[in-house]
Amino acid sequence: MVLTLLLQAVAAASLGKMGAAIGAGIAAFGAGVGIGKIGESAMTAIARQPEASGNIRTNMLIIAAMIEGAALFAIIVCLLIVFR
Repeated sequence: MVLTLLLQAVAAASLGKMGAAIGAGIAAFGAGVGIGKIGESAMTAIARQPEASGNIRTNMLIIAAMIEGAALFAIIVCLLIVFR
């Protein structure tokens, strides 16, 4: 009886850690896709209006930094769950 409860607790903990690891991977993948879309849109906008390239580049970097911050936060939370 006690052994069964212990095995269930270990299995649940490992599933939680696996879920956190998958969450970290999804967060990293989502950030990569988001920054890729930002770069694509910025290059298209610069091609259409080369005179506004400075403003477009500045806005692109700010938004990319915000996405990186959110992704880093998500990955850190997932890693805290894994190593808890």
